[in-house]
Amino acid sequence: MNKVLDKEKTAIVASHDALRNEGLPFNTKYFDSLNINRSAIDRRVNTLGGRRTVKKEFQAAWLLKAISMIDLTTLAGDDTRGNVLRLCEKAKNPVRLDILNTLEMQDANLTTGAVCVYHNLIPYAKEALKGTSIPIAAVSTGFPAGKISLEDKITEIKKSVAAGAKEIDIVISRDLVLESKWKELYDEIKLCREACGDAHMKTILATGEIPTYTKVAKASWVAMMAGSDFIKTSTGKEAINATLAVSLVMIRCIRDYYELTGVKIGYKPAGGIQKAKQALDFLILIKEELGNEWLTPDLFRFGASSLLGDIERQLEHFITGRYSANYRHPMA
Repeated sequence: MNKVLDKEKTAIVASHDALRNEGLPFNTKYFDSLNINRSAIDRRVNTLGGRRTVKKEFQAAWLLKAISMIDLTTLAGDDTRGNVLRLCEKAKNPVRLDILNTLEMQDANLTTGAVCVYHNLIPYAKEALKGTSIPIAAVSTGFPAGKISLEDKITEIKKSVAAGAKEIDIVISRDLVLESKWKELYDEIKLCREACGDAHMKTILATGEIPTYTKVAKASWVAMMAGSDFIKTSTGKEAINATLAVSLVMIRCIRDYYELTGVKIGYKPAGGIQKAKQALDFLILIKEELGNEWLTPDLFRFGASSLLGDIERQLEHFITGRYSANYRHPMA
């Protein structure tokens, strides 16, 4: 087997338990002086594609890694039990067996990082994923707008955890960010973290609805201080979702938090990531800014539904030299 793919096989099988983030006492000193230079951020990410790329077997290896970090998601209003069962089957077997056999990756135990569904669909996902180690992630706290009471948010989290969710994706009250009510935001997220118990919490900032990078950075700091295990860009329902620019802002906050506390916070871009090339750009950015330690499902996830199909298509192109029809790689 190609040495590059052999190394990736080992990386996919291996995993580690990330240290939980217990947070910090609220103090604005950590972010009061933040003032993000938008033009510098945009310049950095706009040059990324021209400076960094991976080809051939290296690209195949990176794409296989990307699959292991996908939160395979269905968050549609017409979701049914059948949708969820098919999604879970795809999570368990994300790449056609003939492709894996050709790549000699059939024994790599490759799965997606998690399956992400609405609260009421958790029992179906639990049924379909029985006997696997794939966690269920549930969106909670009045997803996607978050316009319910804090009491109802806490209740919803507890119900999702009791139903079997191992990860909870919460949405913040965006008005608290817009009005710079940082202590209220901290208290809200901290209570959500307590309600999660042993379940890991991903905090969705909905960055497409935050007007400045500076406020994105401050919201990131508050979320981490309040105990978030991951910070996440978007619900996928906003007009603007995950971008490289806002990702750079957020992961530099993660880096600063790690330097201060020694705790690694995970990162999840979500919404609008549909192509394999986009996934590679995000992975390269993570590698350059945070290092290889963050390139694991414990610390990095894609929130996506259609990305997997394009990655599978690119892997077949690597093998055959031809692009196949989309129907050969059904999402679910």
